[in-house]
Amino acid sequence: MSDGSVGVSIRNASRRYGTFLALDDVSLDINPGEFVSLLGPSGSGKTTLLGVLGGFVMPSSGSIRFGARDVTYLPPHKRDIGVVFQNYALFPHLTVGENVAFPLRARHEPKSTWPERVARALEMVELGGYQDRSIAQLSGGQRQRVALARAFVFRPKLILMDEPLSALDKQLRESMQIELRHLHRRLEATIVYVTHDQREALTMSDRIAILRGGRLVQVDTPEGMHDRPATAFVASFIGEATLLPALRAGGDGVSVGGTTLRCAKPLPAAARLLLAVQTEKLMVAGPAEGPQDPALNRLSGRVADVIYQGESLRVFVTLDGGARVSLRQPAHYLGRLAIPAIGDPITVLLHPRDTIVVAEDEA
Repeated sequence: MSDGSVGVSIRNASRRYGTFLALDDVSLDINPGEFVSLLGPSGSGKTTLLGVLGGFVMPSSGSIRFGARDVTYLPPHKRDIGVVFQNYALFPHLTVGENVAFPLRARHEPKSTWPERVARALEMVELGGYQDRSIAQLSGGQRQRVALARAFVFRPKLILMDEPLSALDKQLRESMQIELRHLHRRLEATIVYVTHDQREALTMSDRIAILRGGRLVQVDTPEGMHDRPATAFVASFIGEATLLPALRAGGDGVSVGGTTLRCAKPLPAAARLLLAVQTEKLMVAGPAEGPQDPALNRLSGRVADVIYQGESLRVFVTLDGGARVSLRQPAHYLGRLAIPAIGDPITVLLHPRDTIVVAEDEA
């Protein structure tokens, strides 16, 4: 649908509101056609950064370029961008087709081209034939699709999305995440997507940019972000992880609660280290592993709790030494065979490649 895409270059962008620094010296390059998610907790600066890209917020310092074009101080309507807002921002008094055609009207595109372009945009979001329906007749998911169609009907090279799926229920939100991935491939547009949902960012993105306190903490692929967190904050924010104090134990090993663990990756140079124990990387030891298997790290403790969560059981383990970690096991019958009762001794396994050690964040 798009006639190309554009790269984005953010250089030393800051935004200050009085004494509050909402965005602090952020630099980021986004490749043409890339899907990049801005991820972070509330107040991290991700929405401010999206506003700076869209021209809705002027930076206090720094520059923004779309390709070779400096757009730092251009208003939104001169940036040739599509925008999808959290609340959809549809016009309730207009039909679906009129809503989608609105950007064409605003850009004074020839009216004779509107019907075909609107129809094509609606077909791409699987709403073909909905042109004459009112917005009130649509479900939440259908309204979101209309907002998407309106954002790319004029073939923008850059689309900005501000938590567009947050108002949908869990099942529909997960379905729309997959649809957005497929839509992005067809559009060939560059997409910058704001979310506070880690799983959403991991599902859809080519790369993720994590912000904290207005600063860019790490930029990486979903796999890299999950498996190679740069800081303790990233390790705890992505997925489900417990951070445990760790001491160097020679070479690339660490000691946690008196147990020595082998690490496949070099340890950080910092003096204070933390082991990031990711819930999904732990396994319950069973007969197949054998008590002396040298390939796996082993942590012993007792089962503190077992919680049924539909497709999985979340098992909480109090390790020898008092620290608590958790793991997930399949909830089907075969998965339950390896789960002891609450209070029983248990040994959990962690592969050296999944033994992630990070530096303790500075206060």
